[in-house]
Amino acid sequence: MRWISLLLITLASTAIFSQRQSGRVWTQIGVKGAVSPKLDWSIDVTNRFGSDGLETFFTQASLKYKLKKWIRPSLDYRSILDKDKYKNYTLSHRLNVNADFKKQVKRFSLGARLRYQYSFQSLQGSKKYDAEFDQAIRIKPHVAYDIKKSGFGPLCSIEYFYNPTYSELGQRFTKYRLFIGTQLELNGPHELAFGYMLDREINTPNPDTKHILSISYSYNLSAIKRKDDKTEKKSGGNDLFNE
Repeated sequence: MRWISLLLITLASTAIFSQRQSGRVWTQIGVKGAVSPKLDWSIDVTNRFGSDGLETFFTQASLKYKLKKWIRPSLDYRSILDKDKYKNYTLSHRLNVNADFKKQVKRFSLGARLRYQYSFQSLQGSKKYDAEFDQAIRIKPHVAYDIKKSGFGPLCSIEYFYNPTYSELGQRFTKYRLFIGTQLELNGPHELAFGYMLDREINTPNPDTKHILSISYSYNLSAIKRKDDKTEKKSGGNDLFNE
């Protein structure tokens, strides 16, 4: 019943215009490879542009381990520069502990990512909680479809942000992020994806809504070929969108 209620809140809040709405462009470029057949690495650079130009810049280094075909734990380290309300960039560091679950059903790729994130320093310079940068638990189910004889692989996901802290607005879901896009099926080591994100705060006064155009490119240096590479690309397993 809790998940049904959460979904209804999501759908209802999407239909209501927020008092604060803005547009963003997020770009990501990265490179990845393999340490072994079961252990992958990646390095990504992300730029987030808004009305004030470059608002957030971060680099991320990741390790992902293939524990089983259907589950892959991973660890991310992120160094973040974010523009505060005084338009000065502040530095923060974050760790993500992830678990990716996947299932192939005919031409559909189903999955979910569970993430715990921990920030070493608040980027905002205030006591206001920010689900994007502060401590959070994130749940992200996703689905992809393999269109026969097509160069496009549609992707869709929705991610919920939960604040586990004992603060004024803690112990509740504070934001969701809906993504609709596609990955281009390119030959060789190139991986390109783009899409639209609806990022909306919930259970908070004066919620903020962001409309985001996301573009991501990754280059795979790995010479190790696995049978599930194609499936992994279509299911979003390459994590092109490191939100």
